[in-house]
Amino acid sequence: MTDPAPRTKKPLLIKLGVVTIAGIVVALFLARGLDVKALVTQGLDLIRGAGPLAFFASMAVLPALGAPMLAFLLPAVSLFGPRFGTPATVLLGLVMILANMTLTYALARWALRPLLLRLMARLGYKVPEVGAEDATDLIVVLRMTPGIPFCVQNYLLGLANVAFGRFVLVSIVLAWPQAVALMLFGDALVHGKGRLALIALGLLLAIMAVLHAVRRHYAKKKAAS
Repeated sequence: MTDPAPRTKKPLLIKLGVVTIAGIVVALFLARGLDVKALVTQGLDLIRGAGPLAFFASMAVLPALGAPMLAFLLPAVSLFGPRFGTPATVLLGLVMILANMTLTYALARWALRPLLLRLMARLGYKVPEVGAEDATDLIVVLRMTPGIPFCVQNYLLGLANVAFGRFVLVSIVLAWPQAVALMLFGDALVHGKGRLALIALGLLLAIMAVLHAVRRHYAKKKAAS
């Protein structure tokens, strides 16, 4: 407690180190003539061949096991937009996000609750009971705090006994706009639509700025109370 700075900086330094190493590895592969575009195309063709049912079902289930939701959001429109249309594909993606939130919440609230509580107790953590007046604050803070995986957010909110209706409503207000921007951005990148990619990226950054301001507002409100 007397010197928190090194502990605060250490995770950031680790992340920067990992990103730097990843960048060096990618640069080496590119220098050796690796055709990244061809690899991406082959990967997308492989996933597309499995069909939309397998893709969207995996999008609903696998992030509950720790798979990054981003891995489904970025390729979704480029994979199935030509088949269903961009609006319908985006809507399917949003519904699968809702399905995943519902699944992980249910696992944490009921099915796996005893196991998860024992695990957290063994790790030295205790999940507090959250009153109705604090539920929205907790959802906003968790959703807007960088670095917390999406599934971990859902599990923590389920363990905290946040009311399901509020959990869903606040979560989709915060998560869906970002998801739409990411799906459009991924499609623009794959198809080389530079202008659309910049628009989607600008939209994503604007959404993140607004949500960051909302998070700061809730943090100040909590500190004042």
